[in-house]
Amino acid sequence: MPRITGETLEQHRASLRQRVFEAFADLMGERSFDAITMAAIAQRADLGRTAIYHHFRDKEAVMVAFASHETERYLDQLRAALAGAEEPDEQLRVYLRHQLAAGEQFHMGLGAQVYGHLSREARLAIREHVVAVEDVLRGILTAGRAAGVFTIDDLDGTMSLIHACLSPRHLPPRTIETFVLRAVGAAG
Repeated sequence: MPRITGETLEQHRASLRQRVFEAFADLMGERSFDAITMAAIAQRADLGRTAIYHHFRDKEAVMVAFASHETERYLDQLRAALAGAEEPDEQLRVYLRHQLAAGEQFHMGLGAQVYGHLSREARLAIREHVVAVEDVLRGILTAGRAAGVFTIDDLDGTMSLIHACLSPRHLPPRTIETFVLRAVGAAG
């Protein structure tokens, strides 16, 4: 009989999922998605080789659950950071700073090299999480445009361009922040 950790079955499952997510993240840092096996995840998470299948049907399910978990953590931190910002330009600054500072922690480069190995269903599930983050930016830009703080003709295009500006990690954050704020018509 497997040993239950935690005071309740719910705590046990949460602890086990956290161990699996940590193991998965570690393995993604070491090798490509296609080189990761469920046995490797289980071993790294200190689970029996077959026990992991009681919680995840395959590594794609691990990936989707991991993406969901990380997005929720990220959104919680982003919303907390935005809580003190009242004006749209201030909110955009906070959003940009948070994306730049926390981006390395949360985004492991789960791009085309991973998505090509996932089913359409898994790609759509992960996309839902990306949309949740985009919705925060959409709200900031919409409020700023309504208040006359931002000059934005194409909201979706502006969002794409802002996120593209957040990609070059070699630029100083202040340079990116100033550029984006000027691009939307706010004082940099």
